[in-house]
Parts: sequence; structure tokens; C-alpha cells
Amino acid sequence: MAAAIQKNRPEGGVWGAWVPKERGTLCFVIRGGQILLIEKKRGLGAGKVNGPGGRIEPGETPEEAAVRETREEVGITPVGVEWAGELNFRFRDGYSLRCSVFRAVEFHGELTETAEAKPFWHPVDDIPYARMWSDDEHWMPRLLAGERFRGWFEFDGDRMEWFRMEEA
Repeated sequence: MAAAIQKNRPEGGVWGAWVPKERGTLCFVIRGGQILLIEKKRGLGAGKVNGPGGRIEPGETPEEAAVRETREEVGITPVGVEWAGELNFRFRDGYSLRCSVFRAVEFHGELTETAEAKPFWHPVDDIPYARMWSDDEHWMPRLLAGERFRGWFEFDGDRMEWFRMEEA
């Protein structure tokens, strides 16, 4: 079904001069056939399953933000963090976000549930896409395969209306 909504868009148009309102990160720790996911408790995506992450603060690099947000949301510090991809989101209500996605192979500390997120380990061969944002099924397999990617997504609320993916 999702492939049917993918359309070619000219490089110009709405994406050509696009500047996101916010910049954020996601960080996925993957080891031993499992991936660290969270049940998001508040903010954008509350109630959905995702990875730890959040907004980039002024003066911070995306990697620094990914490490900080993971530590704040689930109590661990990811180690061996590497850039995996970039996701660009436009919402009909005017909100927009560019998200840098990172993966890590190890961590220090102990997983802790916080007011922001409930962390859990999940098998990489059974990702719970039905509980996630609909774009995740298009880029998550690339993340798990160790690929680098870029994606553009347009949403109306929780409903994805258009997407494009490419290798980075």
C-alpha cells in the first residue's frame, strides 16, 4: 500500500527551498540481534514505539544531541555512535523536522524508564511496525542492514501521504 503513495516530485517545488522548523535526532542501539526501542510517553509521537531521540539544542552537533537525548530518555550512554541517515518531515499543519538517525553497537549505564520513555529490547527480525510511525517501515530495514539513507515524508496528522527514499 505505501508504495502506491510514493510519487516522483521535481527537485524544486515544496522541497527545493525547504528549511525545517526544527532539527532532531534518533539513536538506535543494536546488538545481539536486538534493538533498543522506546514507548514514547509524551511529545511528538506519544503512544508510538520509536527510538530514543529529541531536539538538537543550540551549539550541539546532531551526534552530541543523539547521545544526550538517549541518556536523558533511557539512562544509558550509547557507544560507537555512527550516522545512519537523515529523515525530512513536512506536516500539513505547518510543522517540519529534519532528523539525523544514528546507530550504536554498545552502551554504558543501566536502562531506566523515565517520564519521557519506557525502553525495551526487541528482536530485529520482528520490528513492531504497527505500533510505529508509518514511515519507519521504509527506512528501518536500511538502518538494520547497516546502510546509509535519506528520506522525505509528508504527513497529514499520523497519515503518511507521500514519501521518497534514497541511498545516502
